[in-house]
Amino acid sequence: MRQAGTGTGGAAVAVVVPVAVPLLLLLLLARSPPAAAGDSQKSDARLVSEQFSQAPQKLAFYSWYGSARLFHFRVPPDTVLLRWLLQVSRGSGPTCTNVEITVYFRYGAPPVINPLGTSFPDNTSVQPSFFLKMLHSNASINISHPAPGDWFVAAHLPPSSHKIEVKGFVPTCAYIFQPDMLVVRVVEVSILEPDVPLPQTLLSHPSYLKVFVPEYTQELRLELQGCASNGSLGCPVRLTVGSATLPGNFQKVLTCSGPTQACHLLLPSPPWDRWLQVTAKSLAGPRVSVAFSAVAALTACRPWSVNFQHLLQSSPNQSSNASTGLLPPTPSYQDLDRTGRVGGGSFCLRSFPVLREDVDVVSVRFQPLDRVSVLVQSDMPSVMRLNLNTGMDSGGSLTISMRVNKTAIANTSVVACVTAASPLLSFNASLSCTTAFFQGHPLSLSASSPTANLIIPYPETDNWYLSLQLTCPERPEECEQALVLVETTLNLVPCLNDCGPYGQCLLLRRHGYLYAGCSCKAGWRGWSCTDNSTAQTAAQQKAAALLLTLSNLVFLAPIAISVHRSLLVEASVYAYTMFFSTFYHACDQPGEAVLCILNYDTLQYCDFLGSGVSIWVTVLCMARLKAALKYVLFLLGALVFAMSLQLDRRAAWNTMGPCLFAIVVMVTMWVYRCGRRRHCYPPSWQRWVFYLLPGISMAAVAITIYTSMMTSDNYYYTHSIWHMLLAGSAAFLLPPREQHTKPWACSQKLTCHYEICKNHRDELYTVT
Repeated sequence: MRQAGTGTGGAAVAVVVPVAVPLLLLLLLARSPPAAAGDSQKSDARLVSEQFSQAPQKLAFYSWYGSARLFHFRVPPDTVLLRWLLQVSRGSGPTCTNVEITVYFRYGAPPVINPLGTSFPDNTSVQPSFFLKMLHSNASINISHPAPGDWFVAAHLPPSSHKIEVKGFVPTCAYIFQPDMLVVRVVEVSILEPDVPLPQTLLSHPSYLKVFVPEYTQELRLELQGCASNGSLGCPVRLTVGSATLPGNFQKVLTCSGPTQACHLLLPSPPWDRWLQVTAKSLAGPRVSVAFSAVAALTACRPWSVNFQHLLQSSPNQSSNASTGLLPPTPSYQDLDRTGRVGGGSFCLRSFPVLREDVDVVSVRFQPLDRVSVLVQSDMPSVMRLNLNTGMDSGGSLTISMRVNKTAIANTSVVACVTAASPLLSFNASLSCTTAFFQGHPLSLSASSPTANLIIPYPETDNWYLSLQLTCPERPEECEQALVLVETTLNLVPCLNDCGPYGQCLLLRRHGYLYAGCSCKAGWRGWSCTDNSTAQTAAQQKAAALLLTLSNLVFLAPIAISVHRSLLVEASVYAYTMFFSTFYHACDQPGEAVLCILNYDTLQYCDFLGSGVSIWVTVLCMARLKAALKYVLFLLGALVFAMSLQLDRRAAWNTMGPCLFAIVVMVTMWVYRCGRRRHCYPPSWQRWVFYLLPGISMAAVAITIYTSMMTSDNYYYTHSIWHMLLAGSAAFLLPPREQHTKPWACSQKLTCHYEICKNHRDELYTVT
């Protein structure tokens, strides 16, 4: 066994590798596991088992986040045990070997992973992901008392070798991964009402309780009263509060083993507006009875908020001033004295209503309703709530930017804390940004650093809170009358800065769930394509663009030869290929050296189509077919290429299939002529030595480079060589002109002589 998990409680996460999956399933469905039911081997009738599964997915070698396969599960409420059954299967070919598979788990949002060890953007807060490495075997992971809601599992193979493989040309091994989720949940849970003692008796099974924490709860106090073990004093009870989450775990554990009859647990800033799980387990022997009464006490937090009535009563002048962020305190603020009381009622926070504006998919803008700036004072925190609980907001990045005027914060500072589930309501001397079950993200503003930024990739599905408070570490008396306006910019974006100039922000989908990721180019790496450790310089990018585009000028040779030999259709195809290949690669470049005259997908399709049809017409032209049959095959081949590339433009056999058919036609015609003429065809040895053998050699080298030597690092050089070899082989392999055809005969036919025009006119007169 190996334990995983951090925090006070340390939820048990057991990893077992390998294990028989069918046997685990039978054991789980037959009886309740000991981890969920206590120390007794007797079954607990309060527990029921359920199973959830998703369709398996084929794993890929990791190159960016889109390479990882994501699975989305939903854990039902009142679950006391979650068991993941991980199954891996592979093909049986010779290329199938044991590879290491990495599996990540996270609650509330997709896991933020970094297998390549790249750097994240500045001011990015990333929690380490809980992961498991496994070979070609099955594994099981147990999580006690998991948090209900969204859970995500991501898996991938080791980092890729950056080799560009032609689809379907080289046999590959398929690694299939499928996670199954088995849960054990409680159907009888005792409700712990505030300030109402709930008697409990523990014998062999634990007691499952839950208490509802309403919004604006400042703290929760759980206490065990009148605890006795078989009539004697002492309280051998362990109380587990909260749910386990991954990667972090902040469950609280209260162990009452002392001689006193009462013990308590105080939870500041508990999660708002949700049920909180409480499990009581006896630490005495299996036949020792323990009795106690559980009491939950809630301390309410009275918010002072800018209400909608105040907004509607604001004059147009006030609204105009508010939009500039320079509005002085409103009368409602002035009514609030330094003791935090209005009309005898105490307050613990200032709540600023926030408008959520949905801009696009995984794109949200947050802004205060009545002003750009947020008023911050020292007596209580100013809180803004960001609603990210729609279930579709965890696939982007939460960006928070704050700015303050240097002169307004000369001798003071503003501390801030970003948390989920509940805000931080008490900024202590250590400025710890931690609530009851969440480690927040601290920020600070001062005269030396008047701006602060925070980036949270893939925020958990929940209500997020930004708490701000004014502090005076050197002169506390200066904070009593100080007011500071803090400008905030709060957004949820799919990708930070749209992945920059060297990346592309792509939306990924797993069933109905959408999430975003950055695909980087030009050697840039990282979560937002900001890691330039292996990036290409501007000169290297321009050189690569020139290589890929200017190498297509070699097609001028087969174009000129085709025109010289009156092969106008072939020349047109080569010109088409040269044009679209040039501008496709000009559009395919990242950063500065980029030029797109059409849609990128259109240019790519035309480039692939031109390359395939060029090979097709070259081979059929070598077959020396009759003109009518040759042009029919030209047209049919172009239509077949258009259809196959529409199906899958990267599949090798979609291009190689028609080309092999053309080669069969050519060889058949050559063999037929050899048999009819009683000697080899083509008959001239000079044709074989100086044209056919060089052309075939260049074509063979080009195919070898295209199928087995291209990588993402040498792509600019190898693909440029492919262009030149393809065009050069076409120039060598084109057959000589017919004996009765003069050089540049096509240009002569285009000239309109007087006799031809006269005859044509006479014919028109005759018809008329």
